[in-house]
Amino acid sequence: MSVVGGRGRWCDRPWGRAPYCVATIVIALSVLGALPGCTALDRDAHADALAGGARLQRQLVDSGRFVLTAFVRISAPREPLRVYIEGDGLAWLSRTEPSLDPTPREAIGLALAARDSAPNVVYLARPCQFTPMARNPRCGIPYWTGKRFGAEVIESMNDAVSHFAALTPGQPVELIGYSGGGAVAVLIAARRADVASIRTVAGNLDDDFVNRLHHVSPMPESKDAIDFASRVADIAQVHFSGAKDHVVPPSVAQRFLEATGARCARISIVAEASHESGWIRRWPALLKIVPTCRATK
Repeated sequence: MSVVGGRGRWCDRPWGRAPYCVATIVIALSVLGALPGCTALDRDAHADALAGGARLQRQLVDSGRFVLTAFVRISAPREPLRVYIEGDGLAWLSRTEPSLDPTPREAIGLALAARDSAPNVVYLARPCQFTPMARNPRCGIPYWTGKRFGAEVIESMNDAVSHFAALTPGQPVELIGYSGGGAVAVLIAARRADVASIRTVAGNLDDDFVNRLHHVSPMPESKDAIDFASRVADIAQVHFSGAKDHVVPPSVAQRFLEATGARCARISIVAEASHESGWIRRWPALLKIVPTCRATK
């Protein structure tokens, strides 16, 4: 693992095929290049603006599989490390056409990280997001569609967490994942012994259930977070669900809670929040909800 230097919403939807994003998809696609915020450059500039205001510095981290983009602020190496994981990004342009660049337009995971005042904050983009494709020869459409939670993806993300954890030696890691990043957070936590807590925001914690809910194809080449619920059952966790989220409804978090046994997991349903809205402004207050485990009898 090495750092290789700095520096490139249509829909952030979790399901295995394309999302139900925009009713006028044909018209939208025809003018995509002309719309503000739609080019990779504009998405990059938006991310840099979010990060710069929070003193998060861009880095590229070579995991050996993918070159991942991170935004980093580590100012107290003897304090815990908080790692944010982005959602699925611009994975699909329509129900049948995948994107050629999964970089998110809004980068909600990064916006949450930018609202966090903790001394040690790392934001990790998912493979092929933000990083120029020329730096990422292994990038391909499967890694943001059917293999988005595949073994290579999770290993790469976990290696990046290890890289930054080495900068805060001996300190616990706190994982926070938005949407599909919630699944990645669980899958990473299942591999590690230094994770003190998991927080998910609109987290896709039961991919098979969500895909069936939206009548789209399963993803057999991806791992499903709920299958690893028992392996993270002793990690303190809070799963935030939007009361108005029709993409990943609160029932998804409830299913995951039941699968963990519920001793260390809780659900917090946020009124007025949907899948993509209502989170950023509330985030500093929601961070005050500290994940804990109930004492055993």
